[in-house]
Amino acid sequence: MIRVAVSLAKREFTRFARQPQRVIGAIAQPLMFWAFLGAGMGTSFKPAGMEQMTYLEYFYPGVMVMMLLFASIFSCITIIEDRDAGFLQGVLVAPVSRLGIVLGKVMGSVLIALVQVLLFTIAAPFLGLSFSVGGFLLLLAGFVLTGTGFAALGFLIAWGMKSTSGFHAVMMVFLMPLWMLSGALFPVSGAAGWINVVMAINPVHHALNIIRAPFYGDAMSMLASPAYLLSLAVTVAWALICLVLSMKRVEKRENGA
Repeated sequence: MIRVAVSLAKREFTRFARQPQRVIGAIAQPLMFWAFLGAGMGTSFKPAGMEQMTYLEYFYPGVMVMMLLFASIFSCITIIEDRDAGFLQGVLVAPVSRLGIVLGKVMGSVLIALVQVLLFTIAAPFLGLSFSVGGFLLLLAGFVLTGTGFAALGFLIAWGMKSTSGFHAVMMVFLMPLWMLSGALFPVSGAAGWINVVMAINPVHHALNIIRAPFYGDAMSMLASPAYLLSLAVTVAWALICLVLSMKRVEKRENGA
């Protein structure tokens, strides 16, 4: 199973690295979104308790989550492409564990997302943000958990899709609102009552919390914070649930035409 998972993950990353336009687009799109929206908001962003924070700084963790979302989800489009090319059928009939198929695809997607978001982390010192060694390890864990949740969810959706256009439609209608209502664009404190409720049950909101926290606290204080531990538990549960559902989905036999 491990050999299958590693082979599929390596294949995903190699295919990504050999498409320079995909590499540039995956990094440039969130970067431009962050720069243009951050510059556009400018000094108009003054929520209560955050008067000293610029919108570029506030939006920075949100763009990290966006990069994890785009990289993890769009990497799962290869499931549809592999099915059309006949590669997926060959893997399914091989005497290999289907758990290895899920883990391989998810691991490959998370690795692609991790490389991109770590490159973006280089911008942190220019915003006056810093973190300790322990904080960086917790930030890295947040990246991996969030990427796993997105990748497993993308796998679950893509497995039953027949076309890439349908997958794009689902992503824009379902997944983008999850990101927009995570607190990435605006703080929870300034939102309407019903949006507060949606954010509280949104797993992406909790994923954003564990990615934002290392920039403003040390590892020991975070691990002692009930709010951080709650968001960490929700993110872990979300990733595990999506993985289990993906495994169940793969084990289900499809009826022939």
